This record gives sequence, structure tokens and C-alpha cells, in this order.
Amino acid sequence: MDVQTLTFLIVGGSFALYIAIAIWARAGSTNDFYVAGGGVPPVMNGMATAADWMSAASFISMAGLISFMGYDGAVYLMGWTGGYVLLALCLAPYLRKFGKFTVPDFIGDRYYSQTARTVAVFCAIFVCFTYVAGQMRGVGVVFSRFLEVDIVTGVIIGMGIVFFYTVLGGMKGITYTQVAQYCVLIFAYIVPAVFISMMVTGHILPQTGFGATLADGSGVFLLDKLDGLSTELGFNEYTSGTKSTIDVFFITFALMVGTAGLPHVIVRFFTVPKVRDARKSAGYALAFIAILYTTAPSLAAFARVNMIETINGPDAMGTSYAEAPTWIKNWEQTGLIGFEDKNGDGKMFYSGDERNEMRVDRDIMVLANPEIANLPAWVIALVAAGGVAAALSTSAGLLLVISTSVSHDLLKRNFAPNITDKAELFYARLAAAVAICIAGYFGINPPGFVAQVVAFAFGLAASSFFPAIIMGIFSKRMNDKGAVSGMLAGIAFTAAYIIYFKFVNPAANVPENWWFGISPEGIGTLGMLVNFGVAFAVFKMTDEAPEEIQQLVESIRFPKGAGEASAH
Repeated sequence: MDVQTLTFLIVGGSFALYIAIAIWARAGSTNDFYVAGGGVPPVMNGMATAADWMSAASFISMAGLISFMGYDGAVYLMGWTGGYVLLALCLAPYLRKFGKFTVPDFIGDRYYSQTARTVAVFCAIFVCFTYVAGQMRGVGVVFSRFLEVDIVTGVIIGMGIVFFYTVLGGMKGITYTQVAQYCVLIFAYIVPAVFISMMVTGHILPQTGFGATLADGSGVFLLDKLDGLSTELGFNEYTSGTKSTIDVFFITFALMVGTAGLPHVIVRFFTVPKVRDARKSAGYALAFIAILYTTAPSLAAFARVNMIETINGPDAMGTSYAEAPTWIKNWEQTGLIGFEDKNGDGKMFYSGDERNEMRVDRDIMVLANPEIANLPAWVIALVAAGGVAAALSTSAGLLLVISTSVSHDLLKRNFAPNITDKAELFYARLAAAVAICIAGYFGINPPGFVAQVVAFAFGLAASSFFPAIIMGIFSKRMNDKGAVSGMLAGIAFTAAYIIYFKFVNPAANVPENWWFGISPEGIGTLGMLVNFGVAFAVFKMTDEAPEEIQQLVESIRFPKGAGEASAH
């Protein structure tokens, strides 16, 4: 069978599985819709959390970033992985003990303020919509190539699937669907990596192949070859960085604390029965995530070598466009690869200087990798299913946060406190449906490539939620005025910096114009410091938190007991 037929079968089969699970696990109450009834086993919750967090940015875009950026791409690996350690140690068990449905719920009750709750809702919606734009873009990229439809149609198909199991199943349906999606995406990521590692280095494990010699008998190490190719073609050396130390630190830290402050990840720890299960879930999730994250650098390196050699030919003099490999022709139809014959010789040439004639979107690297390496058609189709699973799993988690923020934190806790459970569930589903439509628009008109958009979302989470949550747990005297002022200052500063350099004046987005040499991807760390600074300054000028709140904070610092999730 050809690739398209296999893709329809494998992707269609995975969609049927997700829909069947959503029907089986459909939510019958707000408790099911928000926290899956609080009875998910730690191992399954760990898998669901891994799928929730390993988005299209992790599956599709991260290896592409590393492939194109080399050493500099390591900031994404370090930041996103380190954030989970921080989340497991400093946040998950304490928030689980507090026992609320959502992050705005925690902030509203901890800071005894409806204003604080409303500001947290605004921050949650802003962060989640920024994040979900990258996911819908990922769905469009996958479908545009493998189902041979345009990106708009691909996004609409993805919207339909997410709509079904998010609106029907809520967190209960999403959780068990994400378990299946994790299995699909990790299998789809590892299989081609093993194939290509054996072809390039002779090693079964991609992790060891990354540091091994090539299988051609030359005795040259993979990374040495990449360094040589990079410098010959006008790129920076693959294993050396170009970013300043301060920018590397700020990007890594923003991604790390952003992970720990992401509302759609935090809410997963309310779905387990006990506080100790929250810690176990974080540990399992980290182990499941590590399988993909330790594979990504090797996959990126293999893809880089194969792509350069395929385009430039064995003699490094270029390949005739008329005889271009099938994968180039296929991806050219999506608009994600382009050829401009600058010297009129009819040959493609890829380089990092004026000789370059190829435009290659970095988001295609993982998806195109099996085709570049001439792997079997079923592997190519499997990777397509994995990319869709990664994007849909995270989209569902983000859309649920938006839904619960509107129905529970705004409606139930602010405007209509006497609303019935049935009515609240209706509005939660309605909010999810509206959110999916808005997310689809952002997927069709994305503000950047997948991992870049996601990095902005992490920066916004780092500058808004993380300080408020940390102070809420470890600074019992912090009051409502300090927390609200800090959140507003942090997210406003970070958003303004990103919007200016990325949308208002992109021509100025160069290191010479950045504050202290910090890029828009790393500004969330400075926004976090602004949040902390403003919060403590306002706190010093106002009264400390009431005694009952301080006692509440003391009680959650000792995360013992079930801490049953509560809507009240």
C-alpha cells in the first residue's frame, strides 16, 4: 500500500480509538468533567500527563529546532525537562492537598479575593490560547502533507476530533484518551529513530548512536561529521553555541518555571486519589517524557546529516531539481519547502550563506525524516499518527483549562454561585466549543513556528502563575494585593516585550536591541522577577494575609491526606 492509504488507515484507526474511549469515559458530572472523578491511577495519570505536556512542540518541532540550531537547541531540552522536577518537588503535592479544581481556584481562595481569581482566569486563558495556537499549527502541518489537504482543512479536521472527545468526555474522557495517545506518539517517535540509528551508526539505541562513529567504516563520529558539514556549508559549528550565556540561562529558566506554572499540567494532579499519588504521577510522567527527550538530539542529528546529503548530493555539488528525491516534491506541495535556482544550473543546493537555494521549514524535520531515510511506508504513516496524537492530546488539555476557567472560575465562583451542577456542565461544554473555534483560527493564522509559539506560552506562564503559586505555598503572609499586582505586572511586561519584538517591530529583534541581551523567548524569566518584585513591594505597603489564610497555608505545607478535589 502507498503512504497515503496507510496514513488514512493508521490515523483513522487512532481517531476511532480516541472517539471510542471518549464515549466509554464520557463525563456525567462536573467532578468527572473537571478532574476525572479524582480516581485515576498514578501510572495512567503519568502517561496522560506526559501526553498532555509532550505537545506538537515536543514531537514535531523540538528535534527540528535542535537539527537547525545544534547546541543552542539544548535550551529546550534542559528547560522543559527541568521544569518537571521543579513541579514534582515544589508544587504538585501541595496543590493536590489544597484540593481545588483549577489554578484560578487555588489563587482565588489562597488570596481570598475574587479579583485575584479573575486575574488568574485572564492569565490562564491568555497562556492557553497562546499555547494552543502551536498545537493546531502542528495538526495542520501533519495533515497538509500526509492527507494531502491544505493546512486549513487539516486544522478543521483536528478541531472536529478534539471537539468530540473534549466536549463529551471532559477531563475523564481526555485522561484515558491521552493514555492511548501517549502510546501512539512514543511508538511513532522511537520506531523511526531506531531504524535510522541502525542505518547511520549501526547502533540500535539512538541515544548511543548519537555519540558513535558512522556505519560507513570511515571511523568518523556522527557529531564530527556534522561539525564538518556545518562549517563547510557556511553554518555555525553544530556542537558550539551562538547564544550568549545570559540568554541561554534566561530561556532555560523561563521554560523550566513555565512548565511548573502551566495550568493544564497542574490540573492533572487533581485527578489522582491521594497526595502521594500526585508525587508518583510526576515521577512516572518524567520517566515517560525522558524516553522521547533523550531520543530527540540523536534524531535531530540523523535528520540533519540525511537532509544535507540528500539535497547536496554525494559530491556536495548539488542535486538536479528535475531528479529531486520524492520527499522534496511531496513537501514542496505544502509550501514548507521551496527551491529558488539562483545560479540557473538546475541543481538544488543547501547552505548557510549566499549559495543557499533551499527554504526548509524546521517543523517538517521529524515528519519528513522517515521519507528522507527511505524507511517503509508504514513507518511514515505511523509518524503522521504520532504527530497528530501529540498535538491533539495537548490541545484537549489546554481547551479544558479554558473551559473550566470560564464555567467554574468565572461563572460558578463569580457571577452565578447558585447554578446547578447540570447547568454548569452545559456551560463548560459550551465554553469548550467556543474555545475550539478560536483555537482553530489561531492554528490557521499562527504567530510563529510551533516551538517558538509554545516558548512564548511558557514565558507567559512563568511571569504570571509561577510566582503567585510559589508565594501562595511558601509565603504564608503574602496578601491579595501583592499577588494581584505581581501577576498583572509580570504578564503585562512579558507580553509587551514579546509583542513588540515579534509583531510591532520584528526588524529590531536582534541581540543588540534586547534588554540585557535577553531574547523574547527568555523574557519570561525577567517577567517572573518583575512579578516577585512588585508583589513583595506592594505587600510591604499593605496588611498581611488574615490569620485563617496563614493557617490554611501552614496546613498545605504538610501534604498528607487525600486532599479530595473540591468545587467549593
